[in-house]
Amino acid sequence: NADFQNIKLEKKENAVWFLTLNRPQALNALNSQTLNEIGDALRQLSEMDYDNAKVLVVTGSGEKAFVAGADIKEMSDLNADQAQAFAQKGQSVFHELNLLKIPVIAAVNGFALGGGCELALACDFIIASENAKFGLPEVSLGLIPGFGGTARLLGAVGLRKARELTFTGEMLSAAEAYRLGLVSAVVPQAELIPTVMKKVEMILVKSAVAVGLSKKSINEAYDLEVEKALSNEAEIFGSIFESVDSKEGMAAFLEKRKPTFIGK
Repeated sequence: NADFQNIKLEKKENAVWFLTLNRPQALNALNSQTLNEIGDALRQLSEMDYDNAKVLVVTGSGEKAFVAGADIKEMSDLNADQAQAFAQKGQSVFHELNLLKIPVIAAVNGFALGGGCELALACDFIIASENAKFGLPEVSLGLIPGFGGTARLLGAVGLRKARELTFTGEMLSAAEAYRLGLVSAVVPQAELIPTVMKKVEMILVKSAVAVGLSKKSINEAYDLEVEKALSNEAEIFGSIFESVDSKEGMAAFLEKRKPTFIGK
């Protein structure tokens, strides 16, 4: 679609669609425009009938990153209300992705950190290349995850591991993410898309109605709690933008230095 600058939406054979995050110079970081474009792409897909859209694969352009995170440059100027609105925008786009009636597979080909990890978590399941890295490093910026990380990581790896990963901000290797059940398979980078397509083939021979309704049922079992958790996360995310530490954390990131946090 010619209207998109930061993503590509392409139809492959058998009505399989690829949504590619395409800001390789920014390691595919998520800014407002990119979120809006993802939202537009999802609306286009949701209006198609099953013959024209059967599965969606989400991936990042380049070898290095799926999505390295949200765009810190854009975030660093926000006040509390704007930050809450930014979190809600990211959350609502990812929620639409989550609710898309067709299966959505994340093909993670590099860094999936912060907003990138949250984007992968909003997909139905994740297949990763060996060089993939996952994590929610927001605390190292004096922030918290704002695009659903506190709500969705919990369901993916369990309560204690979710706490540990969120409090430390540490990065997981693809192998470790697999061990925790965050990703379904880890393969060499050259085999990532072929492996995803093998899974897609397995889905395409099944009844589309059955697959769609099984997705709906799983979502409803899980999303009832997640909805509350998301609005709570966005509110807390907004409030933290009033802290001294958040300003220092983002400034340090942009100035490529270590932050000095004071706990205020």
